[in-house]
Amino acid sequence: MLYRTTHVTRYLYEEPVSQCLSEARLTPRSLDTQIVHEARIEVDPKPVSLDQRKDYFGNGVSTFTVFQMHDRFTTTASSLVEVTPRPQQDLPVVTWTEVRDLLAEHAEDEFLQAYEFVFDSPFVAAHPRLAEYGGATFSSERPLVEAVLELSHRIHAEFRYKPKSTSIDMPLIEVLRQRQGVCQDFAHLMIGVLRSFGLAARYVSGYLRSGAKYQGAEASHAWVAIFVPGYGWLNIDPTNDVVPAEGHVTVAWGRDYGDVTPVKGIALGGGAQTVQVEVRVEPVPL
Repeated sequence: MLYRTTHVTRYLYEEPVSQCLSEARLTPRSLDTQIVHEARIEVDPKPVSLDQRKDYFGNGVSTFTVFQMHDRFTTTASSLVEVTPRPQQDLPVVTWTEVRDLLAEHAEDEFLQAYEFVFDSPFVAAHPRLAEYGGATFSSERPLVEAVLELSHRIHAEFRYKPKSTSIDMPLIEVLRQRQGVCQDFAHLMIGVLRSFGLAARYVSGYLRSGAKYQGAEASHAWVAIFVPGYGWLNIDPTNDVVPAEGHVTVAWGRDYGDVTPVKGIALGGGAQTVQVEVRVEPVPL
């Protein structure tokens, strides 16, 4: 499936800003199942510099500086991306305890590379209450993939999708108590449960096809990737209880939201600000 993606982030300031320095992670990744045919980022007001680099996780980062007075700041990222399903293959049947132990030993390269996603990160820390929540699912000797799919189903069924009900700095335990939130909360929650059992899980940011019957469309979306030995990283979207395929566009991944924030930076002046985000992912005829 070929898509034209457009992501507009607009900052409206109460008072003028004299200068700002920002960075964006808005360029989709090139993967075996995803070809980026073109990508560009436009900034208004015009920046004095616009640089491109790769971060530690291999995500594309655009850094730009604006030195003129402005009371609004707009970043528009657009791309032409072709997404294809991963070839069907049988997933390895391995218990979650076996995977936990292999990660802890990290004697082979694939386990060593995944091992860094076992540890706590700024927005996601293992916790006894998270382990307690996952306890019924991660019973002894249960196959990893079976348990992970059930965890996704439980989060989808037991938590209410409610925009603006949480904030990025809300503790995961509070999300667990309230049983509501948005895609980033559900992704963080699932990662926190998995890490509480010594498993490797990472946070994935991206987009959903516009018009799809998914929660979280028309905005930045988030899901989870779990490390499965002999397979690699299995993507799972707990917000919609699906395994991402052609309807998901991958932009970036990291330990949690802080590693993949779409647009962030610092500004001198401005006072209070309002942020508006618009996302469209439209199919394009091949």
